[in-house]
Amino acid sequence: PSRSSMSLPRARSRAAVVLSTAAVALAASVTVASTAVAHVTVSSADAEPGGYGKLTFRVPNESDTASTVALRIQIPEESALASLRAQPVPGWSVVLTTAELPEPMDSHGREISSYVSVVEFRADPGGGIAPGQFQEFALSGGTFPEDAEQLTFPAVQTYSDGTESAWIEPTVDGQPEPERPAPVLALTGQTSVQDAAAGVGSGETAEAEDDGASGTATTALVIAVLGLLAGLGGLALGLAARRRTVAP
Repeated sequence: PSRSSMSLPRARSRAAVVLSTAAVALAASVTVASTAVAHVTVSSADAEPGGYGKLTFRVPNESDTASTVALRIQIPEESALASLRAQPVPGWSVVLTTAELPEPMDSHGREISSYVSVVEFRADPGGGIAPGQFQEFALSGGTFPEDAEQLTFPAVQTYSDGTESAWIEPTVDGQPEPERPAPVLALTGQTSVQDAAAGVGSGETAEAEDDGASGTATTALVIAVLGLLAGLGGLALGLAARRRTVAP
């Protein structure tokens, strides 16, 4: 056999390696696209300074192997509310922990010396948020501080394998979003800071975010597949031309 004909298997092998590498890169890019927005966030349709409102914490499960079995939400002193109640979630229990205020606050003529500082939702045995799912946990309370535009609620997400995701890092204007941002509530009667940045509204925020992530991943997949098809087409043309060249 000629040297040219012997190079054909090597050419096919090199092409296969290139395409395999591209496929691996594609899978990685799709994974990143689908999880890049999987933060614990908080939103409200009616929270505003000086008023009352319902806060909805959206908790997506980021683990591929473990379920989310607990969510612990901290209410800092600067975000203290005179009244705070938790909405029951089937299959979950909730515990409210109170703390003393360094200075009492006034609520409609009443002096409030303590407030709910921690809200913890815990799944019943065998339950939780399974991989690929999300859950929403709601609180209702007020009054919100009159001089605040947004409130931060650090949260810790616990998994069934004992690991935790601490969503406690502050988001600073003008700086990149931290890896584990604490949920931030914008007191505008609309959405959280993270949701607003992502273009996601309240009410159906979780579904919209999941759809957005899925759309991003799908777009990346389509583009990559088109690239792979183009590469295969070029490879086929090259092999055909080589066969004509080495034919007797």
